[in-house]
Amino acid sequence: MDEPQALAAFVALGQEHRLRALRALVVAGPDGMASGTLAGAIGVSPSTISFHLKELQQAGLIRSRRAGRSIIYSAAYPVLSGLIAFLMTDCCQGRPEVCAPAVAAFSNPDPAAREVDHA
Repeated sequence: MDEPQALAAFVALGQEHRLRALRALVVAGPDGMASGTLAGAIGVSPSTISFHLKELQQAGLIRSRRAGRSIIYSAAYPVLSGLIAFLMTDCCQGRPEVCAPAVAAFSNPDPAAREVDHA
């Protein structure tokens, strides 16, 4: 991922409903969710979710596919991995102990353990 792509992703995620939508799609896994179900899950109207999904899709963070009369949205995991890698590329500067808490948190299957200490 390059800097312009990362900036587009961060701009798209800089709005609470879009961030919530992406997080819900990450939790939903590769099967994704229909837009109406997603709207209900994050507490917005169907027309509002459509606007936010368009923004996330333009940033490359989500994908869509048609299933009958529904459009199913899912997280674009390779792009999300690329965004994380972009952030972590220069991590640690030769001091792996700096990144160890983040690595440990994301290696743990318990979502409660994924809270990284920001101190």
